[in-house]
Amino acid sequence: MTTATTPATTAGGSVGTAHTRVEGLDKVTGAARYAGEIPFAELAHGWLVLSTVARGRIRSVQDAPVLAMPGVLTVLHHRNAPRVDTDYIGILGVPPDPTCAVFQHDRVPSLGWPVALVVAETSEQAREAAESLVVHYEQEPHDVDLTAGHPDVHPVDGHMPAVTGKGDLEAELAASAHVLDVEYTTPEEYHNPMEPHAATARWEGGRLEVVDSNQGATWVVGELAKLFSLDPASVRVRSEHVGGGFGSKGVRAHQVAAVMAATVLQRPVRVVLTRRQMFSLAGYRSPTIQRIRLGADPDGRLRALEHHSLNQTSTVHEFVEPSAGVARVMYDADAHHTANRVARLDVPTPTWMRAPGEAPGSFALEAALDELAERCGIDPIELRLRNEPARGPVSGLPFAGRNLRACFEEGARRFGWAARDPRPGVRRDGRWLLGTGTAAASFGAGAAPSTAVVTAEADGTFTVRIAAADIGTGARTALTLVAADALEVAPERVRVRIGDSDFGPAMIAGGSMGTRSWSWAVLAAAGELRERLAMGADIPPEGITVRSDTTAAVGALTQKERHSFGAQFAEVAVDVTTGEVRVRRMLGVFAAGRIVNPLTARNQFVGGMIWGISMALHEEAVRDRASGGHVGADLAGYHVATHADVPLVEADWVDDPDPEDPVGIKGIGEIGVVGAAAAVANAVWHATGVRHRHLPIRPDRVLAAADAQGAPEAGAPRA
Repeated sequence: MTTATTPATTAGGSVGTAHTRVEGLDKVTGAARYAGEIPFAELAHGWLVLSTVARGRIRSVQDAPVLAMPGVLTVLHHRNAPRVDTDYIGILGVPPDPTCAVFQHDRVPSLGWPVALVVAETSEQAREAAESLVVHYEQEPHDVDLTAGHPDVHPVDGHMPAVTGKGDLEAELAASAHVLDVEYTTPEEYHNPMEPHAATARWEGGRLEVVDSNQGATWVVGELAKLFSLDPASVRVRSEHVGGGFGSKGVRAHQVAAVMAATVLQRPVRVVLTRRQMFSLAGYRSPTIQRIRLGADPDGRLRALEHHSLNQTSTVHEFVEPSAGVARVMYDADAHHTANRVARLDVPTPTWMRAPGEAPGSFALEAALDELAERCGIDPIELRLRNEPARGPVSGLPFAGRNLRACFEEGARRFGWAARDPRPGVRRDGRWLLGTGTAAASFGAGAAPSTAVVTAEADGTFTVRIAAADIGTGARTALTLVAADALEVAPERVRVRIGDSDFGPAMIAGGSMGTRSWSWAVLAAAGELRERLAMGADIPPEGITVRSDTTAAVGALTQKERHSFGAQFAEVAVDVTTGEVRVRRMLGVFAAGRIVNPLTARNQFVGGMIWGISMALHEEAVRDRASGGHVGADLAGYHVATHADVPLVEADWVDDPDPEDPVGIKGIGEIGVVGAAAAVANAVWHATGVRHRHLPIRPDRVLAAADAQGAPEAGAPRA
C-alpha cells in the first residue's frame, strides 16, 4: 500500500509533488453526488426491458396490462418511440452503434437487446411493471461461437488500417534458425465500474439537459444532438463525478431511452442500469484468437513477424479490437505482417476497454517473445532489447522518445532479475513451484484539441472550467496542480470545475489522452491570464476570464511515433496438485512522460497491474450456446481479483518528459495493464515448464497441464 500526505506547496512547485485528491473529502463523506443520486422535482423512473432471445423479431409487446399497473406512466417500444437518426459519423470518427438507437425496429440481433422502457412514478413500480411486461418473439437460429475458421472472418479498419505488411514472410521464416507458430486466446471481459451507468434527462426552457455518468460531456452532447436532430447548443450534459468508466461510459441505450421518455412525458426521467443489464448494454472486450509466427537468427534477431488477431462483433455494428496493433510499435523484422479481423455473431457489440488492443495483443506478443527466448537460449530481456527498433516498424516514423531499455534496466535491478535461474521448474517453497516472468508494455501518447476557461476572481482565487471527466483517475487534482504552476500560485487558490458541456468542447477521458489534452488547454488559458494580471489589470467583481483553444497547437505537432513504455515483472507460486496460482509480487517500471501527481499516478499504474493479474488468472465471461447469453452475468459468476489475490505490487517510473508537450505529459491511464498478464503467464511457465496460451490460467487448466506433463519432482526441471 502506498500512502502520502499533501506537503505544503509553494507557488510554482506543484507539478511533480504528491497531492491527495482535491475532492477526496467529498467522496469519503458522501457529499460527492453521482448521476443516480441527484434529486429532481417530479422525477420519473425508467426500467429497460431486454430481449430473451438471441436472434429474431418482436411479434408483439403486450403493454396494456402493464399500463394499468400502479404508477406506470408509459411503455416505450418500437411501435411508439420517437425516431432517431443514426446516419452520421460521431466525434470519435466512427458511426454510432445502433444498440444505442433503441426501439427503432422489430429486429432482435442479440440476447439482452433493449425492446421496451417502462416508466413509472417510482423505481420499484417501474421494475415490477418491466418484469411483468410480456413480449412475444419470432425466434431464429443464432450463432455465438467465435472460431478461427468462421466463414464471416474479414478485415476491418478501426482507428488503424486492418492489414499491414512488408517483406516476404514465408522466405524469411524458411531462412530463420528459430521459428515459432503459436495461437493464443483471450476471453470475453467486462469493465464492471463500481458505479452503474445512470442518466437523467429533462427539458428546461426548450433545452435538453442530461445528468449522466460519462467519460466526456462533449462526446455525449455530440451524439445526442445528432441522434435527435438537435442544435448542439440546445443540449447540456453534466457529469461531475464518475465512479469508473474504463471505456464503457460513452453513449448507451439508457441515455437515449431517458431522453425519449423525457420528451414524451415532458418531465425528468432517470434510467439506471442494473449490474446484470450492464453485461448486455455497456459493452465489453471481445474475445480474441491470435496467431503469431516469429522467425529469428541464431542470435535472436527477428527476420519475420506475423501477428493476426480475430475478434467477434455484433451483426449491427463492426467493432475491431486491434490486438495486432501492438506489434506495429514494439518489434521490427525484415518481413513484418499484421492483421485485425472480425467475425459477426449474434452477440452485443464490443467496445473500448482499458488498453483496447494493447491488453490482449501484448499478452500474445509478449508470451510469444518469451517462448522465442527459450528456444534461442537467450535471456527474455536481452531478446527484447536486441530487437529494439530505431523507427516505427510500420510507419517508419521516428519515436518521440522510447525509453523501454531504461525501464527494463531499472526494473531488472530492483526485481533481482540477474539472480534468476533460467531453467523452469527448479525453485520450490514447500508445495509451491516458484517462477518469475517479464514483459514489455506500450501505449499510445496522443493529444486532442480542447478548450478551457480560467477566471481570476475578485477575492484572489482562480476558477478553471473545462469539460473534462475525472473517472477516478485523479484528473481534477492534476489539473489543479497544472493551473497552479501556470498561474504561479498555491493549489489552494485554484478551484477546478469539470464535467459540464457548457464549459466548451474538450477531449474525452479515453485513450490515455485526457489529462494531457486538458492540461495543454488549461496551461494556455492560465498563462495568458497570468500575463494580463502581470500588466497590472484590476480585477472587477465579475473577474477576468481567458478562454483557450488548442486546436491549432495540437494540429501543429510533428508526425512521430508517440508512446509510453514500460517493463512488467512478476513472481508466481503454483501448486500443481490443486491448480492454484498465486502472484507473490509484481513490479512495473514505466516511461510515461512527466508525472504530474505521483500519488494518483502510482494508483493508476498499480490499478492497471492488478487488472493484469485479474486478466491472467480470473476474468472470463462464458456464453451459453443454447441461449446465446452469459452463464453468470454478475459479479458472483464473473470473477475479478480481490484483496486476497493481490500481493505486493510496486510501480515506479524513469524520467521521461515529452519535450513537445507544454507540460511534458504522455499518458498513464492504460499502460499499467499492458504486458501485465503476459508477465504472469511467463512466470507460470518458469514455475512449471508448461506454457499457458489461453487466458485465464484457471486451476482446471493448470491441473490438466500437470496431468498431461506429469507433475515434477521437487527440484526437477521440466522439458
